[in-house]
Parts: sequence; structure tokens; C-alpha cells
Amino acid sequence: MSLLYTSSMRVLGFDPGLRITGYGCVSGSEMAPAIVEAGAVRLVPSSGATPTVADRLVELDADIRAIIGRLSPDAIAIEGLFAHYRHPETAIKMAHARGLILLAARQAGVEIIELKPAEVKKSLTGSGAAKKEQVQESVRQLFDLEAVPKPNDVADALAIAVSACRRAAVGASSGIRAGSRGYA
Repeated sequence: MSLLYTSSMRVLGFDPGLRITGYGCVSGSEMAPAIVEAGAVRLVPSSGATPTVADRLVELDADIRAIIGRLSPDAIAIEGLFAHYRHPETAIKMAHARGLILLAARQAGVEIIELKPAEVKKSLTGSGAAKKEQVQESVRQLFDLEAVPKPNDVADALAIAVSACRRAAVGASSGIRAGSRGYA
């Protein structure tokens, strides 16, 4: 499956996590997108019990599928997996949520656009080495918001969606169709 960019394309970006998963859906031109909807899916602990990873995945799956169904995106954008040497367990936890999102997207028949973190940073700030705060400030400015969306996962998801729109638009102008680059 490959995606042909249009100015009315709707891209749903996800910043996956087990405790908080940010999402942001944008449409419009790649340089002046509009927010369709943005928010965060949070773990809702049941009465005093600590949920297991399996419990959280069941809850997250239902929430992600509801978001995809409600927003009917043309594409779903997600960052490739990365690990910080000081916190390798974070990558493992993120991979659980990421895999669930990829599965839900594929089962919904929606195009998947995977982006490297440096690609998202460069798309929003001009530098692949930008700090997280710089990307979030760029999101605030791009959408003319009074403040950076909170939690930060929401701003990150919007950045991922915008970057996917920009990649798709560049591909369209060069005759290349945007699509999944495979697994990072």
C-alpha cells in the first residue's frame, strides 16, 4: 500500500507509551496544518490494583481502535523504536504500545508512516539534534497555541503527524509515494 499526498490528507500521529500515549490528528497543507483532534490516552488504574502490562495493553488497544475509528485517518504516523543507554527498559515498554498501534493501523487498513526521531526533530526545527523542548515549542508556534500542549506526549504526537505530512508532501512533489519505510 502506498499513500499519495493530498492537501486534505488526514494524518494521525502517535507518541506511544504504556502509561500515557499521546495522539494528534492533523489535516491541511504540510506547512500550515490544522489540528483535527489531539489528546492523551492514560492508564486508568482500577480500584487500588496495579495493572499488569497485559491489562494495560487491553485498555490501550480499545482506546487506540476507538481513536482510529472516530478520526478515520488516511495515514498513521509513529516514531521508530529507539533506546537510551541509561534507560533500556523504556524502549521495551514503548515497543509494547508501538506494536499494538502498528497492528491496529494495519488491521484498519490505514497506511503506516514510520519516522526516525531525528527526522521528526529536523522536520519541525531544522535540526535532527534538537532538544525535546525545541520540538514542542515549534509545535506551539506552528499551530499558534498559547502554550505547549500537555502532557508533552500530545505535542510529540502532533510533531510526528506534521513530520509525516511533510514527508508525504516531499514524496508527492518528487513523484515518490509516501509509505512505510519498514521497521527501524
